[in-house]
Amino acid sequence: MKVCLLNDSFPPVIDGVVNVMTNYAHYLMNDYGAEVIVGTPRYPEADYNGYPYPVIPYQSFDTTAITNGYRTGNPFAEKEVNALAAFKPDILHAHCPASATIIARILRDEVDAPLVFTYHTKYDIDIRRAVRNKSLAEESIKAMVGNIEACDDVWVVSRGAGESLKELGFSGNYLVMDNGVDFERGRVDADKVADAVKGYDLPEGIPMFLFVGRLINYKNLPLILDAMRKLDEAGMDFRMVFIGKGPDDEMLRSRAKELGLMDDAGHGKVIFVGPIYDRDVLRAWNTRADLFIFPSTFDTNGLVVREAAACGLASVLIRDSCAAEGITDGRSGFIIEENADSLAELLIQIGSDLPKMHEAGQHAMDEIYLSWKDCVGRAYDRYNTVLEMKKSGLLVKKKQATDYLVSATAAGMAQREKLRQIGNAFLSDMKETRSGMMEYIHEAEENVSKRLDSLKEGPREKLEALKNAVKLESPWKG
Repeated sequence: MKVCLLNDSFPPVIDGVVNVMTNYAHYLMNDYGAEVIVGTPRYPEADYNGYPYPVIPYQSFDTTAITNGYRTGNPFAEKEVNALAAFKPDILHAHCPASATIIARILRDEVDAPLVFTYHTKYDIDIRRAVRNKSLAEESIKAMVGNIEACDDVWVVSRGAGESLKELGFSGNYLVMDNGVDFERGRVDADKVADAVKGYDLPEGIPMFLFVGRLINYKNLPLILDAMRKLDEAGMDFRMVFIGKGPDDEMLRSRAKELGLMDDAGHGKVIFVGPIYDRDVLRAWNTRADLFIFPSTFDTNGLVVREAAACGLASVLIRDSCAAEGITDGRSGFIIEENADSLAELLIQIGSDLPKMHEAGQHAMDEIYLSWKDCVGRAYDRYNTVLEMKKSGLLVKKKQATDYLVSATAAGMAQREKLRQIGNAFLSDMKETRSGMMEYIHEAEENVSKRLDSLKEGPREKLEALKNAVKLESPWKG
């Protein structure tokens, strides 16, 4: 099976969807024998040559100032789209509803492969943040939903994500396909944990709480700081560690200082570590923590919650959030209301009971952990189902207003690619013909030269014979 994966971000950008993409590519190739190609917007200075599969970077525009570091791809980058089409994929799988899905739709018209789409996050929130004009933002969201509805098989990473998509106007069906975790199941050895956290003030016996992810306010991070202030006012000792970076990093640090939870040197009950890209070091931090705090209602899946569970770390989650799906309150995690009082009350209640936290962490490891290998295996099975549905004529594409534009673009690209191939073949034939003609001319020139030489030699020989016969001095000087 040949699989074309498309997304609007890829390393050097690191985020949850990039993590999904790279794991899909790895396990599809190594465990399920698939061939993989990746299409992504080009980032300056990025090296796309070191992967075990081809990566086709296409033209992009610098929109990092309004999209929190992301570039916008040009879905009509003809040369790169034709390179993806030349791979002749059996399955197209888009992971972002913007340029990646437009390219996937163009490719579908060119190669006649079914198009799968995964809805990973609440893109409407990012659109409203980036587009200040309300009417334009709503039109952009409408276009995004239409782009998703044009796909053949729509996946979501949680039931809540699917319902969120429905609320935006999506009228099709969706399938819940959980994401996996690339952490091994199990806690990290104590010596490796000690190396990872060396230099930080983390006393033994004092509860350590952890957050890992983008430092952005819509993940409810100010709620955590407000709850920590309440714990501090109640006289409770603790450490709250933030790992990550993001647009609200400085604001959160300033807020921690205002609340008296951190001094100007960065020391105190609240600690900002910054981003950690080494997965083994991140596993060690998850092992060291006593409780993972994830109050986001924005995230549609919360991979970090499953990563924590892989290390035996239970999470505190908001009731009815996507991240809380599959969690049993008090057993494999802890459920709170969406406010600082609820979080503070829980932490004061269980903060002195480390064994209770650790027991919940063990249940989380046993009950909610899902490996990427198993996750991608389920996706691979679904790919085969989608291919069978296509063969049987069961895939019914919903008409979209943009279908004509996409089809016309695909037809135009295909026609220009055929003309390009014909042109290349013609030039190749011309080169071969020219080469043959030159060889013929060169051979003819040699023959003429030899003929002239023979004509020159003929009179000489005859004249010498005549000279010998009559014993005369020849006047021939040539």
